[in-house]
Amino acid sequence: MSGIHNKQQVVSSVPQSGFLGHPKGLFTLFFTEFWERFSYYGMRAILVYYMYYEVSKGGLGIAENTALAIMSIYGSLVYMSGIIGGWLSDRIFGNSKAVLYGGILIMLGHIVLAIPGSVALFFVSMVLIVLGTGMLKPNVSSIVGEIYSEEDARRDAGFSIFYMGINLGGFLAPLIVGTVGLNYNFHLGFGLAAVGMFLGLAVFLFTRKKNLGLAGTFVVNPLSPSEKTKVMTWIGLGALIIILLLAITIPTGYLTFQTFSALIGLLGILIPTLYFIVMYKSPKTTSIERSRVIAYIPLFIASVMFWAIEEQGSTILANYADRRTQLDFAGIHISPAWFQSLNPLFIIVFAPIFAWLWVKLGSRQPSVPTKFSLGLLLAGISFLVILLPAYFGGSESLVNPLWLVLSYFIVVLGELCLSPVGLSATTKLAPAAFLAQTMSLWFLSNAAAQAINAQIVKFYSADSEMLYFGVIGVIALVLSLILFLLTPKIQGLMKGVR
Repeated sequence: MSGIHNKQQVVSSVPQSGFLGHPKGLFTLFFTEFWERFSYYGMRAILVYYMYYEVSKGGLGIAENTALAIMSIYGSLVYMSGIIGGWLSDRIFGNSKAVLYGGILIMLGHIVLAIPGSVALFFVSMVLIVLGTGMLKPNVSSIVGEIYSEEDARRDAGFSIFYMGINLGGFLAPLIVGTVGLNYNFHLGFGLAAVGMFLGLAVFLFTRKKNLGLAGTFVVNPLSPSEKTKVMTWIGLGALIIILLLAITIPTGYLTFQTFSALIGLLGILIPTLYFIVMYKSPKTTSIERSRVIAYIPLFIASVMFWAIEEQGSTILANYADRRTQLDFAGIHISPAWFQSLNPLFIIVFAPIFAWLWVKLGSRQPSVPTKFSLGLLLAGISFLVILLPAYFGGSESLVNPLWLVLSYFIVVLGELCLSPVGLSATTKLAPAAFLAQTMSLWFLSNAAAQAINAQIVKFYSADSEMLYFGVIGVIALVLSLILFLLTPKIQGLMKGVR
């Protein structure tokens, strides 16, 4: 069956109305993703505290800097595993099954975290959640694209509604899971995250047939029987080698947390570099596409720098909220986990305003590289803002929580300049033969950022706080300026892409 034929068949199998004027399938995908993000961000809001709180307070008692590095590595692996999830879906079992299996793995991961336990159980849960998120996250978004025909004018609005689901889940989770986890019991909080994922799976399973029709059921590029045998052999061999390596390197002391963290840091930079080289050198890439690949490199680097700052909202700033912030404010006691709700809240409020602004400006809106440099500028400022309270009040006194709110707010404005624009620029600059892989590459900028963060969070302490925020903030400002100055050059290399 041809691809075009498949697409039309899928669209006609989906009831085209029934959810806010959109295809019925959007209901299924919206709530599956809402609950998946609820479970993920709920777990993330308390995970760093669970790691470094003393055992007597229900935590694991891991050293603070190690806990912050683990959070970054975790985030990095979640984004890297999307490549595996995308490949499994394209070649073996299709989007729909990938979402289902991913959701089951995530739920199991949260259940393991809900068992009061040891560091070993904690790492088991990490593996489950990393693999599960890698399978579910990229494939849910792909199915959203499948339920609309190519020329359906509702398509962009459909994605906007879908992203609202992501941010609603991300907004509510820290308030609910964060409160339960920090005020009552960490494991109860993780249990709530597991329930969230269970609800997402239930919505998906019970409404899939009726609402999604054939969407997500086709395997885009299936393995031939001979390839299947080959792949299974390689996967088996790979697993065996990994088990052997772990069996040798852990007892002999070669594989420590430090060496693992360095390895992820290396992979975070190596994988995207290889992607760029392969795309550039491929005979399938035309000369115009080559030029666009070169134009994409500075944007990619800017994106890495941006996410390196943005993602510290759930590590360094989460720690700052816990240790440095005045949590009794305006007559209420604030849970440090609540600050994690600020990012999605600001996105829900300001994303429509930015979307309206770009449409209003039309052809006068800033170019892609200019928007990127603006995003970086704002990220840098968000770190320089958080340095001010220590400058005025010293690093001993507790800081007014509004400083943190301001820092999260500024970085979100940056995110709205860079993130949606980055996604759209990626699809336009990607060589035709590498479209799906280039989307993975965009998410790898986040993986690379967090892999780098895992290396630098160890320099953060109460004493080095001002220096830490200052250096990173200034680097972002310098990169923003360089990118701004390079804009005409990059624009030329983009060969007509606006």
